[in-house]
Amino acid sequence: MIRFILTTLMTTCMLMCIAQTQPSGLQVNDKAPEFTAKDQNGKVISLEQELKHGKVVLIFYRGQWCPYCNKELKNLEDSLKLITSKGAEVLAVTPEQPPYVEKTIDKTKATYSILTDDNLQIMKKNDVAFSLDSSMVAKYKGYGIDFSLANGNNGANLPVPAVYIIDTNGKISYKYFDADFTKRPAIKEIAGHL
Repeated sequence: MIRFILTTLMTTCMLMCIAQTQPSGLQVNDKAPEFTAKDQNGKVISLEQELKHGKVVLIFYRGQWCPYCNKELKNLEDSLKLITSKGAEVLAVTPEQPPYVEKTIDKTKATYSILTDDNLQIMKKNDVAFSLDSSMVAKYKGYGIDFSLANGNNGANLPVPAVYIIDTNGKISYKYFDADFTKRPAIKEIAGHL
């Protein structure tokens, strides 16, 4: 019961916050913005370089503290061959700092690259970033989520959970974007668009 109340409260608060800032994401056929970032292994990942090898499935997730994100990332790992067998690669992006990315990996067993989005460059370019107001930050802190620790200089900023498939020509061929963070696309749906 407490979990239901907490989930309901978090969902309501999150939807109110997103409604205030209204990111809408990029659109199908938009050119995906170039980015470079380090993954959990310290490897520098460039979208331009990755697209030379095949399509990219770009996932935005909120953090290791989010059970819906962890479920999505675990499902991706469990079904990764559905994506990689089509010559595509998964890149996940988070505002969290590397020690918290390690917690994500511990929880999800992810083997694909997870990128820390320093200064929110990737999230902002992809129009998925929004800021939590001070009352929301206080509510999350009450749940044990401290964005100043988890996100470092990225602060109390989160992405709307989103998925883009980026074709080798750099254009977005699939978009999933839903302000309701409890909803995520099925892996078979993503794979079906590759």
